[in-house]
Amino acid sequence: MKRLYKLLLPLSIATVTTVTTQAATNTVKHTIKNGETLYSIAHKNHTTITEVRKVNGLKKGDKLKIGRVLKVPKNTYNSKTKKIVKTSKKTHKKIKMAKTKTNRSERKLAKTLSSVEFKQMAKSSSKKSNKFSLGDIVFNSSKGKHKSSNITKLAKKKLGRRYVWGAVGQKNTFDCSGLTSYVCKKNGICIPRRAIAQSKYGKYVNRKDLQPGDLIFFDTSKRRKGYVNHVGIYLGNDKFIHASSAKKRVVISKLGKSFYSKRYKGARRVTS
Repeated sequence: MKRLYKLLLPLSIATVTTVTTQAATNTVKHTIKNGETLYSIAHKNHTTITEVRKVNGLKKGDKLKIGRVLKVPKNTYNSKTKKIVKTSKKTHKKIKMAKTKTNRSERKLAKTLSSVEFKQMAKSSSKKSNKFSLGDIVFNSSKGKHKSSNITKLAKKKLGRRYVWGAVGQKNTFDCSGLTSYVCKKNGICIPRRAIAQSKYGKYVNRKDLQPGDLIFFDTSKRRKGYVNHVGIYLGNDKFIHASSAKKRVVISKLGKSFYSKRYKGARRVTS
């Protein structure tokens, strides 16, 4: 067995040593049989076509004749090449520092990209969404309260004005739904003309959550037919203002009064 050692000169970054171990070139005689090829012969003896051609002086395209005796190298697949890389402690330290720096840069880049992506998603979402920001909500809430206040103030100015069926402010006369539609329109809010239609407009409000400016509805019919036929404006402190057909004028009444409490049908907020 022969062993060949091939050494490479040290490089600037690492010391590389290449060790090649090769089995001795043993050849055997092989008589070509019918149907055999160089590949089958080489494969059978664990060698390559190139090695077979080289030993026998064959060229590409040469025809094989049955009965010809070839020299065939044996077990050339056993050749092994090993590379051993040794790095100095100093070089190893430099490599480790470089990796650490790269990892930090990658994390920083990933964080930046993530931040940019989040901002783009937020921007895209805000364009597609109909949601309001906190500032918008506060602003709208404040605006609604302002309108509610203006509605109650204007309604109070009509206190004592004459009730006329079908009137919507002509000569300062009103019926119940005429008064509510009049004060709302003066504050930029368009609501239906009739009380029953107004009872379906705006946001439903539970009785315990009533606020000044809310419209409140009643069934004041003698037989209580079950549908809305009267409307007023809630003022707070259990009071509301309305154009009363019984009193023939715009008056303030108590919601807790038995007559109105029993006939109460619901409330709507038109200022939100």
